Amino acid sequence: MTGGRGDSSHPPDTPGGASPSCAYGDAHHAGEDAEHEIPDPDSLNRRSSERLDVTWLVDCETDDTFLYASIANISEMGIFVRTTQPLSIGTRLTLRFSPPGTDGSYVLEGTVQWINEVRPLHDNPNPGMGIRFVDLTPDDRERIVDTIRTIAYIRDAPVRSN
Repeated sequence: MTGGRGDSSHPPDTPGGASPSCAYGDAHHAGEDAEHEIPDPDSLNRRSSERLDVTWLVDCETDDTFLYASIANISEMGIFVRTTQPLSIGTRLTLRFSPPGTDGSYVLEGTVQWINEVRPLHDNPNPGMGIRFVDLTPDDRERIVDTIRTIAYIRDAPVRSN
C-alpha cells in the first residue's frame, strides 16, 4: 500500500521514506524549539489508523479564512493538507473535498492538530498542516473508511499481463 500507517495527527512521511526531523505529534511544529526536537522512536509507531497517500483538492474554510489547497494523505482520523500557509494549531475549520473516481463529496469539520511551517533556507519538503476530523457521524466515518479501502484495493490490485 502507498503511504505509511497513521492518522493526520502525525506529520506525513517525507518523500523517499525518510523520517521527518521533528517528533511526531509532540512538537506541533509551532516554535523555533520544535524545529530542533529529536524524534522519539516510540512516537513514530503511535499511528492508530491506516494512512493513504493521495493528491486531492480541498477547500478549507474558517469564519474569516478560505484556503484552497491539496490533501497529501488521508486516514479515517484526518488529513494532511499541503500548504505554505498553514492555519494556527487549534483552528477549527470546514473541509470540502471530492475524491476522484468516487461518488459524492465530503463536507467535514476538523481541527488543526499540528503544522509544518515553511522554513526559508531549510530543507522542508512537506509544509502544511495535520487536521483531525471532529464530530464525524458514523455514516461519514464509514464512507471515509470505504473510500480509503477502495482506493487502496485499486492501487494494490495485481496487474494482469496478456
